[in-house]
Amino acid sequence: MTRRNDGPARVTIADVAARAGVSLSTVSRALNGNPTVDPALTERVKDAAAALDYTASPVARSLVLGRTQTVAVIVPDLGNPTFQAILRGLSRAAAADDYHVLVADSAESVEEERVLAGATRRRTDGVILCSPRLPQDELDRLVGGLRPVVLINRTSGEVPSVRADYGGALADELAHLHGLGHRRIVFLAGAPRSVANAARLEAIAAFVADHPDTEITEIPCGVDFEAGAAAGSAVLASDATAAVAFNDLVAMGLLSAVQASGCRVPGDLSIVGFDDIPFAQYTTPPLTTAAVPAAELGVQAWARMRELLEGDEPGGPLTVLPELTVRGTTGPAA
Repeated sequence: MTRRNDGPARVTIADVAARAGVSLSTVSRALNGNPTVDPALTERVKDAAAALDYTASPVARSLVLGRTQTVAVIVPDLGNPTFQAILRGLSRAAAADDYHVLVADSAESVEEERVLAGATRRRTDGVILCSPRLPQDELDRLVGGLRPVVLINRTSGEVPSVRADYGGALADELAHLHGLGHRRIVFLAGAPRSVANAARLEAIAAFVADHPDTEITEIPCGVDFEAGAAAGSAVLASDATAAVAFNDLVAMGLLSAVQASGCRVPGDLSIVGFDDIPFAQYTTPPLTTAAVPAAELGVQAWARMRELLEGDEPGGPLTVLPELTVRGTTGPAA
């Protein structure tokens, strides 16, 4: 039986090599911009490819380059809109460079984070760790076996990193509340292993040292809406005039709970969040918070990963200061 040919055969890299009169490896190197190929030869290969209307398949290109064209990003909580914004900025920047992003959620588990880091690195060209929860000594040991690796909201030796200055931003929030007359403040703490939470606690200690007239009490809480709502009764029982939440989700949960109990915000209690997630400006009243340029952190993290993958010198450490955004949940102390 004769097999019917329903269309023209796909042009292959061998066809381009034959037309240009060069080897397969020369075609691969020329089309991928390898600087070791003579410019005149590169031009000849490109002319042959254009004449044949040749387009390299992603799989073939990956095999030639010895790459997967994929990087892994490990986050502690995909349900957090801040991490979603970081991923959005990172994945769009990577896509513009023809890379894919594999996302893994460690669910706030240090053990899971450790396992995911090793497993995803074996399947990708590099790993970006977003706000890892690992203790510093473990993180320092881990990154050595992951290279190329980029860190978001953590640092480790000479590893490229981008981060937000959580301590500086929290100090701005406390200064805002102090200026409104608040002297009894509660802090709804985040995950105990979180470096971002530790930075906030350090900022609180420094602020109290500089403002002995101010009392700031820590209330163990969490990182989501439910944790904030559950802390409502403890906040009301504290007689504090203001509450600083670990993030916006916690602040929103607290806002909902205390208002349901008849507490007026900000008349009886001022509430401050952190991150400025998209919903923050739509609460009732709108939430005072610190705006983190999360998407830009993702873009900058990818820029450093791309430089590592291309053998270039990565950009230096980047630190951004979240901007205090005053809205309706803060007012003068009662």
